[in-house]
Amino acid sequence: MDYVIFGLIAYLLGSIPTGLIVGKVGYKKDIRNHGSGNLGATNTFRVLGFKAGIIVTVVDILKGTLAAALPVLFGADHVYPLAVGIFAVIGHMFPIFAKFKGGKAVATSAGVILGVNPFLFLIMIATFLVILYLSKYVSLASMLTGIVTIIVTIIQRELGLFIVTSILTIFVIYRHTANIKRIINKTEPKIKWM
Repeated sequence: MDYVIFGLIAYLLGSIPTGLIVGKVGYKKDIRNHGSGNLGATNTFRVLGFKAGIIVTVVDILKGTLAAALPVLFGADHVYPLAVGIFAVIGHMFPIFAKFKGGKAVATSAGVILGVNPFLFLIMIATFLVILYLSKYVSLASMLTGIVTIIVTIIQRELGLFIVTSILTIFVIYRHTANIKRIINKTEPKIKWM
């Protein structure tokens, strides 16, 4: 029963449509009608700019972190934090507060990892930034970071972390199917460095 309760709370946390809220409240824009139409941080950066993008990224990360921390906060030591965190990611992808059309799971997935393994989170951030700098593709950096994270968990021999990071990476790759096609066709937008 505890898993059901924590899972539901985590799902509702993940369902908070940060990009939609920031766009409508701060900029009078519905980002679903601009750019890629996605509610995630990348589209927020493109449509609303750097400040809004940073806000959405941080909040989306914290949604995952808070979800993973719920069992600890409530003293439920028998509940596996990463399992709870997965529901926040599902909420982010399919938010009940935004007609089940959400983001691509990258920031919230990273937040879940932050909640249980900050060192692995730092490796993920470093990997993402290096790949982004070299490729200029946010989507490619997101997917490859997931794969690198899986490899790190294998090296660390943490079975639970391996299973969850594998699930999260599958989510991320699945949500980037259209991006993969655009990368292959060389039509995927690249970021521009200052």
